Amino acid sequence: MTSSARTGAPSSSSGPILVLGATGKTGRRVVARLRAAGHAVRAASRTAETPFDWHDRATWAPALAGASALYLVGPPGPGPVADFVEQAREAGVRRFVVLSGRGVEVYGDSFEPSMAAAERAVREAGVDWTVIRPNNFSQNFDEDLFLAPLLAGRLALPVGDVPEPFVDAEDIADVAAALLTEDGHAGRVYELSGPLALTFAEAVAEMAEASGRPMRFEAITEEQYVAELTGEGVPEEAARSLAAVLTWLAEGHNAAPAPGVRDVLGREARDFGAYVKRTADAGGWDPRD
Repeated sequence: MTSSARTGAPSSSSGPILVLGATGKTGRRVVARLRAAGHAVRAASRTAETPFDWHDRATWAPALAGASALYLVGPPGPGPVADFVEQAREAGVRRFVVLSGRGVEVYGDSFEPSMAAAERAVREAGVDWTVIRPNNFSQNFDEDLFLAPLLAGRLALPVGDVPEPFVDAEDIADVAAALLTEDGHAGRVYELSGPLALTFAEAVAEMAEASGRPMRFEAITEEQYVAELTGEGVPEEAARSLAAVLTWLAEGHNAAPAPGVRDVLGREARDFGAYVKRTADAGGWDPRD
């Protein structure tokens, strides 16, 4: 299939593509790909060029005005996703690509409730929708919650030795850009992962070798993890929510690689080792000031 996002041909749709979470790990990459391919893009978040706040409904209409397609990244907690999707539909948005999470059909609203809510909302809205459900992002190790512990030399998580096929955010962005600009994906769910599953211990060992920094992984219990997080000032509710996600992963639900990247892009997903080399070469695990 031909992707205007990959060939650089501009989209035939009449309005810009609205990208929510446009300063986040996937959103900013989606914006860059679409713009490089010549598409009109409206980048929206609380700090982006187009202000958007899930809890300030006055920001919704200006973000949606004239948009033809939407990359939907839900709020970090429960939020008014269904109301927003309905307003987007009424504003003329007809193509929705939803960033969800692999396994949401199993865990539902137990954690990350906005993902399940976003999936339900687009399914019920009578629009052209596609859902992507990625595994744990590789970039969590250098852009997010795992970075500080790695720089301190010890990443301790309640995940045991169950493998995880970490997915590169670059692949997620490539897939999202294709889905936003190609026909033929309506009503489909794509699970996205890397091509090889690694344990967290194996992943940390790769990063330590590539970066030349002392890093080790330690498997701990859920209660130990919550105690460590709250001891660092994380609110207990947030700590328990994160611990629940990790212990769910430890049950092996997402351990097998998924074919979604290949199904959409016609190529294999990026290897975790390539992510590690690229990040180490760029100084991703260098000491922070």
